[in-house]
Amino acid sequence: MTHPLVPQVIEMATPVAEELGLEVVGAVFHTNQRPPVLRVDIRNKEQDTGLDDCERMSRALEASLDAASIIPDAYVLEVSSPGISRQLTTDREFLTFKGFGIIVSTSPPHEGQQDWAGQLIRRDENKVFLNLKGRIVEIPRSQITKVQLDERRGK
Repeated sequence: MTHPLVPQVIEMATPVAEELGLEVVGAVFHTNQRPPVLRVDIRNKEQDTGLDDCERMSRALEASLDAASIIPDAYVLEVSSPGISRQLTTDREFLTFKGFGIIVSTSPPHEGQQDWAGQLIRRDENKVFLNLKGRIVEIPRSQITKVQLDERRGK
């Protein structure tokens, strides 16, 4: 379950990240640790995310969080980069990775095949559309168990 402060933290962190050329990709507040740990995951929009990106974001976000006083007690702020998740789940990820190679796993098999490897065209409410060497394949979302980036194929 998401901690109630996470949406506020993301709302505060997003403009801070954008000012630095970064993007907030998630946040988690681990209250079961002493002191609690607030982890904010970022991605550099232009290049691979580096340690300097995390440091810049940490300094800038720490100042904003302290000024807003939304976290009343002591906590530890961690800024990290999760890298690219291999699995696609959100609409945003499907838009971001349009044209990339993906592998779609289905159950039961779709048209007698369980794994489909092709280029992502798009996803709508009902189907995922793949380009398989010029042939368009429409896979019903109700049969899809997993969609992941195909690291062998790239874009």
